[in-house]
Amino acid sequence: MNLEYNYWYFTAVLSDKFCDEIIKYGKSQQEEIALTGTETKKLKDSKTLSEEDIKILNTKRNSNIVWLNDRWIYDEILPYVHTANKNANWNFEIDWTENCQFTKYNIGQFYDWHQDSWEKPYDVPNETNKNGKIRKLSVTCSLSDPKDYEGGSLEFDCRKEEPGQKNNIITCDQIKPRGSIIVFPSHLWHRVQPVTKGIRYSLVMWNLGYPFK
Repeated sequence: MNLEYNYWYFTAVLSDKFCDEIIKYGKSQQEEIALTGTETKKLKDSKTLSEEDIKILNTKRNSNIVWLNDRWIYDEILPYVHTANKNANWNFEIDWTENCQFTKYNIGQFYDWHQDSWEKPYDVPNETNKNGKIRKLSVTCSLSDPKDYEGGSLEFDCRKEEPGQKNNIITCDQIKPRGSIIVFPSHLWHRVQPVTKGIRYSLVMWNLGYPFK
């Protein structure tokens, strides 16, 4: 899929008060280890992960998360998602947003190259809002002041399918100001580089719709 805009951003649109409230709320909840799609499926199938599974996971992703699904969070952020979808000329059909992921990256933690979308639509008949749908638009919100951490850069690999073409890696500096929002198609390859100082807090959301026709 060729895109005119690989991502759309809004600089420092979330207030310090809102960012502080999210961080305080997220820190008050029980943290869990962030998983990838592979480990999520294993946990669903076997109800547990082996030491080897955790070891492999830590080579791909290392962060702590909390799941949030409060209306006041969606009400604040979703208008920007719809604006980005229109202004970037994606015009994807989306009709549901998954639980928000409050993420904490300590020193040395990271998330290597990945896509948020998967090979097949969700197969969850008991969850009518998700069943048969795919992730179409992802959102990352910066909750931390850039003076409070180092490293942790968000990068996109806007790779093309042309043979022999080099990867086009873009560092998304637009996410650095506190309260900034980045919206991007969920199939886009991206990563979070290791944090080298301090703690990086972010909020991530995924917006769903039926498969492209």
